[in-house]
Amino acid sequence: MDENEDGHSGMREDGHGDAGGADAGPRPGGPPRIPPPRASVEDTGLPLPEPAAAPGPAPLVLEHRVLKSLLGAWALAACSADETAAVEEHLGHCGSCAEEALRLREAVGLLHPAESLDLDPTLRTRVLTSCLDRRPPRIPVPGWAAPYGAETARLDALLQDIGGSEWHAPVRLRWFEGDAPVSRRTTVAGVIAHLLSVDGLVAVALGLDDPLGGTGAREPTPQDRTEAYWRSTRVPHTRSVRGPWREQSHDLVRTVSFVEEGAPAAGGVAGGEASGRLTVPYGGFDLPLSDSMLDRAFECWVHAGDIADAVDYPYEPPAPRHLHRMIDLAARMLPVALAERRRAGLADRSVRHLVAAGTPGRSLRLEIEGSGGGEWLIPLDSPGAVGSADHEVAHVALDGVEFCRLAAGHVSPEEAAAGQDGDREVIRDVLFAAASLSRM
Repeated sequence: MDENEDGHSGMREDGHGDAGGADAGPRPGGPPRIPPPRASVEDTGLPLPEPAAAPGPAPLVLEHRVLKSLLGAWALAACSADETAAVEEHLGHCGSCAEEALRLREAVGLLHPAESLDLDPTLRTRVLTSCLDRRPPRIPVPGWAAPYGAETARLDALLQDIGGSEWHAPVRLRWFEGDAPVSRRTTVAGVIAHLLSVDGLVAVALGLDDPLGGTGAREPTPQDRTEAYWRSTRVPHTRSVRGPWREQSHDLVRTVSFVEEGAPAAGGVAGGEASGRLTVPYGGFDLPLSDSMLDRAFECWVHAGDIADAVDYPYEPPAPRHLHRMIDLAARMLPVALAERRRAGLADRSVRHLVAAGTPGRSLRLEIEGSGGGEWLIPLDSPGAVGSADHEVAHVALDGVEFCRLAAGHVSPEEAAAGQDGDREVIRDVLFAAASLSRM
């Protein structure tokens, strides 16, 4: 190591060693060579500095023609945030675009919200009513045939929406025999085949072609005709059955309209009063033509509900005026059904008061609530007797749709939600008689 003349090594006069000196260090009382940590500004009590603002995106600059083309999307709130800002900035100094934007916003307010694609079930009735008010038909459909026309049209609309595989969806037909419920398993296509074969009873009575053709049934009952038609094909029925059923339904409505009007119908059936004289055989009993058309309308609605349940489709009851006609038919058939159950030993056979036909006798007041409802006095002792409020021994109240479900065999008499008052045995007999109206 080199030494200076005074004998000290590597030291300058100011007391600091050379940069490369091993013993270089701070001078006593001087500033430290490594500064201590700075105090936090939060500890000083001084105000914090404002953060520097991040540079924002440059505003979108668009030409006038582009901004004008965006006005429709802007009115529908379909522009991006940048496009919206650019359009609104442009509207502040462009009068023509501002007027156009105002008109478009008002037009958007007139647009309807999204609605279900399912048609209103009353649409067909309202359209036809409006059309007929303006131009009445030359040969109108009689009132007693209107429910059948309406129910077949509603079922046809339901079938229009059914997919190919849904025609084979399982359906269980239900009805009552005696005091016991019975059922028969089929498909959606099988139900339409059933309606086609039973509606054929009315077609044959009117002189139209029998849909069964050469396929004969042992008895002209609805069940025998249906079983014969089901057996007529080696494979289960498919959606192709809809065409014959639809055509036959139109023919029936058209033909009964001629019958009521007085024109000659198919097969030489005279019109005018023929609708009151013509009867339809059901195998064991007959129904007047007008009542038979109501019966077919009722069964069409019931089985349409079965199909709707099978394919998970909503289905509403008939129009109130049509529902009232169906309920009235069932109420008028109750005395005969009650008498038949007595003869079969299924009802109370003791008739306390023998009454002649056309005279008042013991009665049950049937009160049907809801749309299509009303009140009926049901004679109990004889089908030819007349219901009388003075001889009322019982009172039953049911909802209209619930009563129809009972008459269709879709609910048991014990399960029918009914308000009851009076003779319990009479009430039971009448409720079971209503269930016995059902058939396949």
